[in-house]
Amino acid sequence: MAPLLDVHLPDNASAEGGFIVQQAVWNLGGVLLVQQSAPPFHYERSWDKVRFSPIDHWQITFLHSGHSWTGVEGNIVENEPGTVEVRSLGQPFRGRATATDSVSLIIPIDHFADRGGLPPASSNVVLGGHRAKMLIDFVSSLEASLHQLTNDELPSTKDSFREIIFDTIAPLVWQSGTNDQISQIGLMTRARRFIQSNLASHDLTPDALSKELAISRTRLYEMFESSGGVLNYIRQQRLSAAHAMLIDISDTRKITDVAAALGFDSAANFSRAFTQQFGYSPSNVRKMSCMGGVHIQASSDQSTKLTFEVLLRTLGLVL
Repeated sequence: MAPLLDVHLPDNASAEGGFIVQQAVWNLGGVLLVQQSAPPFHYERSWDKVRFSPIDHWQITFLHSGHSWTGVEGNIVENEPGTVEVRSLGQPFRGRATATDSVSLIIPIDHFADRGGLPPASSNVVLGGHRAKMLIDFVSSLEASLHQLTNDELPSTKDSFREIIFDTIAPLVWQSGTNDQISQIGLMTRARRFIQSNLASHDLTPDALSKELAISRTRLYEMFESSGGVLNYIRQQRLSAAHAMLIDISDTRKITDVAAALGFDSAANFSRAFTQQFGYSPSNVRKMSCMGGVHIQASSDQSTKLTFEVLLRTLGLVL
């Protein structure tokens, strides 16, 4: 839990018995499915944790048992079996949960870019009704067949996820959406696409982006505030692109050439930023082997480990 949340025991609980959590994480080719059983606990994703983390994915949670209450800026939502909770990990929140059995989907924010992105109003909502039940049934069916799922089936599974999640969530939150929110979605989609198309350009700057979008730099900074600022977002995307290049066995460019191609002024600065982002160095990536574009097998170097945090940081590199 640590990469996402700070966790505390309830006030009436004793630490002597420990905090025993069972968790299984499945990487479905760019979407994480997390099965978890946990005793009662309090949790918080603080502003500092959001600010200094590259993790801004969507988290969609289904409870098999138990209840949770989560608050964002005073707005508290309750999740229970039969409903779907949606939140952005790019925003701070806090809450508490009873003993729960849950499954969560963690999905890159850009996963829905070709559909215009999920509405910003999707964050910190709990949805019910017929559409939500269809999504719950789909996830339950997938859970039952996880051990039989093959690498060849992952692309179609991921595409099915994308369609049913968007078609479930977007119509329900659009009903309360405003014209300002709709405008914001269009701007963010255009901004992300422009950045992605110009990662190798030294002219990719806040000024260039604000001119492309025909908005002020102040508005631009407000749009990317939850990502730590526009420069931080560009840096994260360049590092993610570098990771994809380095792990591609058909790409034989030297690490220094990859760094230069993505606008880093020195190999040392690139290596330092890369290690800070992913928890391991660019040279360690070269020692990894990519299995079907889904699983990364660690090398004999014990400093390179496939942890939950590494999965979160590299999620979306294979889309």
